[in-house]
Amino acid sequence: MKRRDFLSLLFGVFSATAVGSLAYPLIRYLAPPEEEAGIKTVTIDKRSILTGKAKEVVLGTTPVIIIDRPGKGYIALSRVCTHLGCLVNYDEEEKRLVCPCHAGIYDLEGRVLSGPPPRPLQQFPLRVEGNKIIVG
Repeated sequence: MKRRDFLSLLFGVFSATAVGSLAYPLIRYLAPPEEEAGIKTVTIDKRSILTGKAKEVVLGTTPVIIIDRPGKGYIALSRVCTHLGCLVNYDEEEKRLVCPCHAGIYDLEGRVLSGPPPRPLQQFPLRVEGNKIIVG
């Protein structure tokens, strides 16, 4: 093999690698997102959540908190803060959700009460069938 042919082959391999390295992320970015793998619904026993208490579950890849609100029933909210993605915690005594990272505070409907979060927490569909709570 001549030196010129070897260098041409080497240049071609490097060029193909460079184009592939740039094209793959671009194609993944422009392609429609794939459906999230995992569970589409979560079923829990209604008796596992007392009035005024909460239970944390995972729906697909999203941490969710289910709260039994006194006088209002159950609600399922994402635990992911809309500010920077920290996980919010349920403050049982104050009846609110608090983000430990930057003190964002949400009410039991997921609405922002104070702090830096730009929008409310995501709410998930929830239905009660007998002694089961089905989220998702």
